[in-house]
Amino acid sequence: MAHHNGIKKGTRYKLQKTLRTRGMANVTTVIQEFEEGQKVHIVLDSSVQKGQPHPRFHGKTGTIVGKRGRAWLLEIKDGNMDKTVIARPQHLRPQKY
Repeated sequence: MAHHNGIKKGTRYKLQKTLRTRGMANVTTVIQEFEEGQKVHIVLDSSVQKGQPHPRFHGKTGTIVGKRGRAWLLEIKDGNMDKTVIARPQHLRPQKY
């Protein structure tokens, strides 16, 4: 058997939507604007594949560093390393507090 090591390997439940949230998301999630230094949560929207960060960052919180095209640059602490993640606004939720 061949080894299947794609980018979405092992995400059967992580990328699954609940029954009432299936389908495309609202337009307001696409036109979200963030400010530099703002904290955001990465919540992957499986109905949008473009601009989707790697599933290992699902559930992480990062800080907005800048913008690149339609996507936002995030600074994330992963263990002892600082990583830069590029994600479109469909996959980002602003932190409430």
